[in-house]
Order: sequence, then structure tokens, then C-alpha cells
Amino acid sequence: MIDRRRFLKLPLLSVPALFVRNVTGQSKPEPPQGLKVTGPVVVSTWDSGQTANGAAWLVLSSGGRALDAVEAAGRASEAEPSCCVGLAAYPDRDGRVTLDSCIMDGNGDCGAVSFLERIKHPVSVARRVMENTPHVLLSGEGAQQYAVAQGFPLEPAMLSPDSEKEWKKWLEKSKYKPEINIENRKISQAAPYFFDDGTPNHDTMGTIAMDAKGRLAGMVTTSGMAFKMRGRVGDSPIIGAGLFVDNEAGAATSSGVGEEVIRICGTHTVVEQMCMGRSPEEACREAVRRVVKRDPVKAKELQVGFVAISAKGEIGAFAVQKGFTYSITAGQFLKGRVFAAKSWF
Repeated sequence: MIDRRRFLKLPLLSVPALFVRNVTGQSKPEPPQGLKVTGPVVVSTWDSGQTANGAAWLVLSSGGRALDAVEAAGRASEAEPSCCVGLAAYPDRDGRVTLDSCIMDGNGDCGAVSFLERIKHPVSVARRVMENTPHVLLSGEGAQQYAVAQGFPLEPAMLSPDSEKEWKKWLEKSKYKPEINIENRKISQAAPYFFDDGTPNHDTMGTIAMDAKGRLAGMVTTSGMAFKMRGRVGDSPIIGAGLFVDNEAGAATSSGVGEEVIRICGTHTVVEQMCMGRSPEEACREAVRRVVKRDPVKAKELQVGFVAISAKGEIGAFAVQKGFTYSITAGQFLKGRVFAAKSWF
């Protein structure tokens, strides 16, 4: 499995940078105030966003559309074995991998799938929903039937060796056994907000991009929170929660505990704040403030992070806890660059 917090040896910025420590003690540069790029740009959540960005940049650097770029980013992430995205990711508590994804263009077109099983590229299914149906969101068995009808192969119903190993470790620790009405008696068996090594559960892959013509688009793809309750869906496939894009204002995506993002319509909040004149960082901070204000005690025990691009090409991010990182690829950062977001705590 690829370490989602791996340190990437990338070229130094040409401007001074402060350094902070993420949850694994690795140094990440804090972006200069008011970071702005010219020309096409792609931004993804986490260090592992470098994979997504690389695929998107192949499209953007050749003059392609932002929508095509973010789909390429999602497919690259879904094909890369990891804990958190694609069929090789950690399962729900019953040992089944279910995937969520959405995609959105800057003109308001959008599509999504949730609780999707045995389909390798949910981001592409989400785009088919957007372009070929009158709907925005398909879920579960219906989403799978639609994907197969659209020519997506049905993959084997099996766990990757690594995810099976981690799932069995979790079962042993939690003593979980599927039982009727178990939620009424064993609340402690809920999915953890953080893994034992301190990394957050869950590292959603969110990507937002601007192309050479200034068009914006975004996508999110994830397997959802590891060891979640069967049927649980977070913010990732919900337009206005895990992703929102508006060509006139900007684009935003999120990662972390999806329930908290849903409760404040997180990415819609960020984009609306940019529409009212706030910078991307200020807009992300306002969304985080609302998460913290809703339940200050609970907020100290979870992670939520937002990252955004304004229609002017400004980039910013903010998180509840230290450790949220994001990757930028643009003309100024051709080999990609990982930054650490500022945080509330």
C-alpha cells in the first residue's frame, strides 16, 4: 500500500516559506499569503494528490478542459492501491468495499454515485450520470446496474490483501460481529475518526482544476470512512458538501469526517464566501469555524479540511486540525508541490 502521508522530495519554492509539522512529523511548506497562479492549475487533497495531479496535468498542459482533467485525476487515484480510494481500499465493517464519487463542471452540471460496489472507476460513472441522465445521484444496486449497462465491467467481489489484513485487525480489536440492532448496544464499534498511527480516517481524494480558458471543474472519489456502518455515505458524493464549483466564483473540495461537512454544506459555504469577496483561505476558514462552532468539544477529536481555487486563480486551504495537506501542479510548480494548510487548533 502507498503511504498517504509520504514525504515527497520536491523543488523548493522561490519565496520564503514557513514550515509546520503534520501528524507524522514530516515538514510541509505553508503557502505564501495570497498564493495565486497564472494559467491552468490543478489542486488535490493530501500528498497523494500528486498522482491525481499528474494525470490531470497531462490534460491541462495540452489545452484540455478542466472537466476532462479532473476525471483523469479521479481515474488515476482509483487505479492506485491505497487505504482510501478505489476497490483496493479498506472496507466497511462487514468487509465490503463501497465507493462514492461526484464530478461537477463550472456551469452547474454535476453527477454522482454512492454506495457503489465492484466498479473500478466510479468517477467516470458519475460523469455518465451527469451527461446521460436527468439525475444527479444514483446509489447502490441501481448505480451498479447503470454502470454495467454503460459498459463498465463488474469486478470480482473480493478484498485486496492489505485491506483484508487491516479489516481483520479491526474486527479483532473491536470484537465486532454483525447483529440485528447492534447500534443500540455497542456504540463503541463505530468507525474511528483516527487510525492508531494518528492519521485521519478518511483521506478522500478531491481534485479541483482551472483550465487555460478559465473554466473550473472538480471531482471527488473515495471508499468512504474505513470500517463504517454498512450503507453509510459521507459528504464525497454530495454536491455542495464534498464538492462545489461555480465558474463565476471558484471551486472547493473537502476531506475528513463527512458528516460534519454535510451539516454545514461545507464546499457550498466556501464558494459562497468567495462569491462575497473573501479569499480562498478566508472562505475555507469560515467553513471550518462553522464546524468548530457547532460542537467545539467534538471538533477537537476530528479532522475536516477544505481547499479552494477562486475564479481569479487564487488558492487557499484551512483545516480543523494540523496535518491537512494539499498538492498543487501549475506552471509555477510543474513537478508539483505539497503544502500544509493552516488550522483552527
